[in-house]
Amino acid sequence: MNRAIAAGLLLIGCLERAEAFERPANTLRELSQAFTHCARLRIQPTGSEITILFSLKRDGSLLGKPRITYSKLKGDSDDQREFVGSALSALSTCFPLNIFDALGGAIAGRPLSIRFIGRPVPSAI
Repeated sequence: MNRAIAAGLLLIGCLERAEAFERPANTLRELSQAFTHCARLRIQPTGSEITILFSLKRDGSLLGKPRITYSKLKGDSDDQREFVGSALSALSTCFPLNIFDALGGAIAGRPLSIRFIGRPVPSAI
């Protein structure tokens, strides 16, 4: 019985958190949090890093083609391709994000960047 109650409370907490990201973003911080929430599971922990420069339209969709401005890729070529593909896939999957008109007007066409870091899983001692 206690497990069922705990599971129910956990589910309600998760749903409330998901609803928070369904509301339009009103600040850059909220935009970043919404994107991070969306992209979290798409990047594998490899130790690689990549920075992508992009712009948004006022409706929160991508404007033009994103550019990779920095990369430090670890692993073999397949791991590297998978990491870069995951980062680019996160951009195309997560955008457009739901944003308020005021934020859309402020950021439309301006360069934004996002840094993906695949942190390696610590080894057990």
